[in-house]
Amino acid sequence: MESTWGNVKTDLSKTTIETLKELKFLQPTPVQAACIPLFLNYKDVAAEAVTGSGKTLAFVIPILEILMKRAPLKQHEIGALIITPTRELAIQIYEVLNIFIERLPHFSSILMIGGVSVRKDVENFMERGGNIVVATPGRFEALLEKPPTNFSLAGSVKSLEVLVLDEADRLLDMGFESTINTILSYLPKQRRTGLFSATQTDEVEKLIRAGLRNPVRINVKEKKTKDSPEVSQRTPSTLDNFYMIVESDKKFNQLMYFLQQHKKEKVMMFISTCAGVEYFSKLLQLLLKNTQVLCIHGKMKQKRSKIFSQFRKLDYGVLICTDVMARGIDIPEVNWVIQYDPPSTATSFVHRCGRTARIGHHGNALVFLLPSEDSYVNFLSINQKVPLKQLSEVSDVHNYIPKIRKVSSKDRAIFEKGTKAYVSFVQFYAKHECSLIFQLKELDLGKLAMGYGLLKIPKMPETKGKDFPNFQPVDIDLSSIAFKDKAREKQRQQKLSEVEIKSKTKFKHPPRSEAWSKKREQKERRKKRKEKKELVKKRKADEMTEDDIKDLDDDVRVLKKLKRGKITQAEFDKEFAEDLDSD
Repeated sequence: MESTWGNVKTDLSKTTIETLKELKFLQPTPVQAACIPLFLNYKDVAAEAVTGSGKTLAFVIPILEILMKRAPLKQHEIGALIITPTRELAIQIYEVLNIFIERLPHFSSILMIGGVSVRKDVENFMERGGNIVVATPGRFEALLEKPPTNFSLAGSVKSLEVLVLDEADRLLDMGFESTINTILSYLPKQRRTGLFSATQTDEVEKLIRAGLRNPVRINVKEKKTKDSPEVSQRTPSTLDNFYMIVESDKKFNQLMYFLQQHKKEKVMMFISTCAGVEYFSKLLQLLLKNTQVLCIHGKMKQKRSKIFSQFRKLDYGVLICTDVMARGIDIPEVNWVIQYDPPSTATSFVHRCGRTARIGHHGNALVFLLPSEDSYVNFLSINQKVPLKQLSEVSDVHNYIPKIRKVSSKDRAIFEKGTKAYVSFVQFYAKHECSLIFQLKELDLGKLAMGYGLLKIPKMPETKGKDFPNFQPVDIDLSSIAFKDKAREKQRQQKLSEVEIKSKTKFKHPPRSEAWSKKREQKERRKKRKEKKELVKKRKADEMTEDDIKDLDDDVRVLKKLKRGKITQAEFDKEFAEDLDSD
């Protein structure tokens, strides 16, 4: 029976319509209006849509409707599989899916991601089943290829009706191409497939040809704006993008001023490296009073899901993260996205911004740029069709750098975090994809070190043999800086003592002299052996009598005659026979 959702005629069940109304989704977004009818008519779909356009419901709704129309699935039959690149996005999709499944008790869903043991996933699946699976590619491949004993996920996917690859471009960027191909080899050919991405690349095009059969291509873009009337932008029209030109030694002070001005808002702040996330989150936790500061990066394992859920529930606060949080994550009411470091790729810029201004809501984004990086603004406008407006640097702000250096001089943990953050950023900058704009030779490493609040510029290939007139060194014995954590400090002191003991017990002669002395001993031994052999030989010679020597000479003369042909072989034999008879 045909039903209406907003202004779009669909064939949705009453349960789905009621759930959508309860969630206050009264009108489908363009990508939902385009994808849902096609999916329900058993078409493969390859959809490209700007971030925050509501892609999740564009595949969750068809999955449920298709499975409701087929014969009931058994507990351990998988009817639909959703593959997504990160745990956070998988959790988010799983939560949206379960809102609908709560009204459909004959369906079961399961989440299969890293952070929990493979055995735990197997136990959950065997106990509760999983007609719809939301998984990260690595975990699902592991369950297919190397399952625990007495378990076969390969048998369960034979009932598959729908496959969805969400954030397909990100899946390929993260190196999951071979993993995806392995998963596809286990799935039935007769299925519906949906591929969703925010950007279309050559790799995505290859995946479309490999995994979809005659797909309908959908490209949903934002309308033309006043700022860029000639092009369609790749970020939501409800998003205001700003940039600020500021020197690296003043950037942290500008950040602090900005965050204090928006302390009652929800802010996501992107840093390029895991070490940078660790360091700046520690600084902000110390300096921002009465503000919740959380951090997430790719090297975290168990904590990530918990922190992600915690930030989603906050009314206001700051989440500092790497690009692990840049794709597909839907956090309610994020007011600002700050890009403290420039992203590694232009597409990452778009995805970072897309964490705000989602599904029609208004949002703001700010990127900090150095004076040498100002051409990045025009680059984004042309390359990614993203217009940016300038936000002026505030002239009279508090200088937090002396306080950071003071804290570092009293806590080795912060001192070491700052050093690691600085080194990792310089290495990141040196390998930047857009090297024509982000040039290491243009980066003032002295000012950057001041901006990080360092006490000393670290020794590394990029700083070797260079002068840093814009860096103010601190007169302090760095080895005397202790950890505030007494257990860590005790461990450090033990290591220092061990190093000191080793240095005192070293041989006086360096390793080279020791090797030379060993060679000399070997030569002496060889010489003695040679002398001994010659002595034995001489003794044997002395033991021969004069007659023996005369007989030996005679034999040699006869042998020479034979060789010259002066005597025959018979004569030679006769002469030797006579010699033997006389003996």
